[in-house]
Amino acid sequence: MMSNGIEEYLKQLRKELAGCDSATIRDALADAEEHLRTALDQSLKNRPELSEADALKSIMDEYGAPPEIASAYREVEARIAPPLAPRNKPNGRSAIERFFGVFLDPRAYAALFYMFFSLITGIIYFTWAVTGLSLCAGFAVLIIGLPFFALFLLSIQGIALVEGRIIEALLGVRMPRRPVFNPEHLGIWGRFKILVSDKRSWAPMVYMIVMLPLGIVYFTLFVVFLTFGLYGIGWPIMENVFDIPFIETTHYVVYTPGWMMPLFIIVGILWILVTMHLAKLLGRAHGALAKALLVKE
Repeated sequence: MMSNGIEEYLKQLRKELAGCDSATIRDALADAEEHLRTALDQSLKNRPELSEADALKSIMDEYGAPPEIASAYREVEARIAPPLAPRNKPNGRSAIERFFGVFLDPRAYAALFYMFFSLITGIIYFTWAVTGLSLCAGFAVLIIGLPFFALFLLSIQGIALVEGRIIEALLGVRMPRRPVFNPEHLGIWGRFKILVSDKRSWAPMVYMIVMLPLGIVYFTLFVVFLTFGLYGIGWPIMENVFDIPFIETTHYVVYTPGWMMPLFIIVGILWILVTMHLAKLLGRAHGALAKALLVKE
């Protein structure tokens, strides 16, 4: 009865939250389930004369009906959206203003930083996932095999939560803000079976593995692009101030014609602008990938 009542409440709450962000729905369901189950356990311990149905009804009335909770979550989400979330409404700027305005867009700098930072996280995630799976396979025949496997899956869920917070902070994509709730009433074996069968344990592992090649691609791409742009901007300075020729061999030396100097600077600036727009574009694409693999109800 207890499980049926709570599951029915969660089903109604999910229905009321239809249309909300998937991360918001996951947080709302986790909050509600944790509150209801924890409060019910405490109520039955403190007042054993109460039936489960009466105790659960009282707790649900105090917590709020699904429409009320859904409305409250919608209001909160509208007020505390990620700081770098994409704007939903156009600001009336022309295409030229939007192109050059990327220099003043904090989302471009945050996405560019994430592209570089992803190489570090990609190495860490890949190493953790592959090493953990290898150790789990090796420990499978030992008595510590199952406990180690459970701890490894819990660590995967924890890393997914941390990565989600990084993505929300740098890419402006709404991600889960609380850990996955594991009901205690099922016992150790019941929780282990849920942990193994839960998509939230396996989909993040796929994400951690693919982060290594993605991190390498992101890092290499933007190092090359930024180097090219900065080279174009800085070349006139290097040639005129430090007397570095454009081409130098044992037989001749070639300097850049004066009329080409402004072109180098213009091309370099435009290339950096394109690079920053590319960072925003890849940031949105990566956020969608993370959303698909790290946000599971």
